[in-house]
Amino acid sequence: MNESKMTYDIEDMPPLGKSIILAFQHLFAMFGATILVPILVNAAAESEVLTIPVALVTSGIGTLIYLICTKFKSPVYLGSSFAFIVPIAAAYMKAGIAGAMTGIMAVGLLYVVVAIIIKFVGKEWLNKLLPPVVIGPMIMVIGLGLAPNAISQIGLAEGSAFDWKVLVVAVVSFLVTAFVMTKAKGFLKIIPFLIGIISGYVVACCLGMVDFQPVMDAKFFQIPKFVIPFKDYSLEFTALVTILPVALVTLCEHIGDHTSLSHIIGRDLIRDPGLDRTLMGDGIATFVAGLLGGPANTTYGENTSVVGMTKVASVKVIGLAAIFAIIIGFLGKFTALVSTIPDAVLGGVSLLLYGFIAVNGLKVLIKNQINFEENKNVVVASSMLVIGLGGAAISILYKDLSLTISGMSLAALVGILLNLVITSEEDKKKKMLVDVDLYQKLKNEIKSDVLKELKEDKKVSTKTPMIEKKQSTKKKPEGKKK
Repeated sequence: MNESKMTYDIEDMPPLGKSIILAFQHLFAMFGATILVPILVNAAAESEVLTIPVALVTSGIGTLIYLICTKFKSPVYLGSSFAFIVPIAAAYMKAGIAGAMTGIMAVGLLYVVVAIIIKFVGKEWLNKLLPPVVIGPMIMVIGLGLAPNAISQIGLAEGSAFDWKVLVVAVVSFLVTAFVMTKAKGFLKIIPFLIGIISGYVVACCLGMVDFQPVMDAKFFQIPKFVIPFKDYSLEFTALVTILPVALVTLCEHIGDHTSLSHIIGRDLIRDPGLDRTLMGDGIATFVAGLLGGPANTTYGENTSVVGMTKVASVKVIGLAAIFAIIIGFLGKFTALVSTIPDAVLGGVSLLLYGFIAVNGLKVLIKNQINFEENKNVVVASSMLVIGLGGAAISILYKDLSLTISGMSLAALVGILLNLVITSEEDKKKKMLVDVDLYQKLKNEIKSDVLKELKEDKKVSTKTPMIEKKQSTKKKPEGKKK
C-alpha cells in the first residue's frame, strides 16, 4: 500500500472551525441518499415504514459505533443501504413493522457472526477470493452503477422533460465544484463539494426552484418516531428469509468499499484495523438501527469520494459529521431546510462523486499491473462490468422466500466464481513457482535432518578424510633394541 498523501490523515484533527465545515461537507454528501431510502421504502410498501429523522439519527449513531469498533482507524461514514429497500418493503407487507425491524436486526447479527469467524479463522483467504482483477471492476460497478441517479437528478435521463432551469443549476453546481477542486488553494481546496452545493442552491433560489413552505411548517425541535421492540411491537421471525439472505451479498459491497478507501488513503484497512473489526462495526450499527426503527446501514461511497478528492481522512471529522446528523434528526427546521435542496444541485456534484469511485477502481487495476493480454482477466472483468451495469438481476421466489440479487452484488458473485473456476497460464506459472519453492524447502529440511542424525551417531567419525589419511600413514614408534 502506498504512503498516505492526505492533507489531514486519519489521526489528524483540523482546527475546530475547519473541522465543522468539513463535517458539514460529509453531511451534505450523504444526506441525499440517506433520506431517499425511507422515501423509496415507503413508496414500495405504500405505507410509512421508515422516517427521515430516524434514518439520520441511526446513521450518526451507527457511524460512531463503527469508529469505536475500528479503533478510530477507518474514515468511513455509514448511511442507509439501498440494497435492502425491496426486502424491507417485502418484509413489511408480509409481517408488518415487526417483520421489517426483526429482519434488519438479524442482518446486523449475521455481520457480527461473520466478523467473529474471520477473527479466529483469519483473512488470508481473501487475497485468493478477492484478487485485484475482481476488486477493480467491483469498485467501478459501484461508481458507474450510481451514474443513472446523477443523470436523472440533472434532468437528462431518457424520457425526462427538458427543463433549462434544472440544467443550469446542475451545470453551475458541477462547474463550481470542479473549479474549486482544481484551481482553489488553501482551505477552499478541501471543501469543493460544500461550495458547489451552496452555489447551486443560491442559483436555484434565484430561479424560484426552492419551496420554503416545509421549513415554515416544521417545528424547531421534534423527537423522531423511534420504533422500539417489545414497546411498539414483538419480534417477528417469519419474514427473516425475505431479508436475511441479502446480507450475504452486501458483504461483497462492504469489502469493495473498504478496499477502495484503502487505495485512496494509502492504508490497508482490510488488515488494520482488520475486516473483522469493520464488519463488527457495520453489524452492530445495523442492529442498533433496527432496534430504533431505522434502515440497515452500509458504507457510503459518496463520503469515500469526499475523502479521496479533498485529501481529508480525519476520523474526527467523520465523527463530528455523525454527531451533526444525530442533532439534525431532532431539529425539524434544519431537516426541512436541507431537504429543500433541489435534486439538480445534488446531481451536479454527484457527477464528480460517482465518477471518482469508478476511476479509483481503474487505478486498482493499473497499480496491480493486471495483464489484460491474459484471457482469464478479460473474462472476469468484462463479465462483471456488463452484469453490474446492464441491469442483470436474479430473483428467487419460493413460498416465503423472496430474494433478489442484482447490480454490484450479482457482479461480485459472478467475478468471484469465474476467478476461482478459470485457470490461466499465469496461475499455472505461480503454482509451479510455489511447487519449486516447496520442493527446495523440503529438500533443505531433509538434508539438515540427515546431517544432524549423522553427527549424533557415535559410530560415525566426524573427522575429515584428510585427517584420517594422515593418521593412517603415521609410523608406529619402534621398540627399544636389545
